[in-house]
Amino acid sequence: MKENGMRVVAVGGRAFVTAMKLAGAGAILAETAEEAMRAVNSLIGRGDVGLVLVSDEYGPEFSQKLAEVSRSVTVPVIYQLPAPGSKVSRVDYRAIIRQVLGV
Repeated sequence: MKENGMRVVAVGGRAFVTAMKLAGAGAILAETAEEAMRAVNSLIGRGDVGLVLVSDEYGPEFSQKLAEVSRSVTVPVIYQLPAPGSKVSRVDYRAIIRQVLGV
């Protein structure tokens, strides 16, 4: 997806990136947490990527590292989404926003 020249790129497993491609986003397949973090880091600082959507399939330790990376950059916005078929859980968006902002 392009909005004002900025692209949306998804990082995740096969089902996640396939779904995001169908929605018009760019996609990077990452089978492991290490591959996913490398992909996210490669997208930081590129002038053409405004939003990075990352699958939550890599576990809580990865999510913590991703939150730290997200707090350190303003562009692209890095957001974690549930992977297809993942267990539905209640999300505290206020806590996520506080974590991202470092408040």
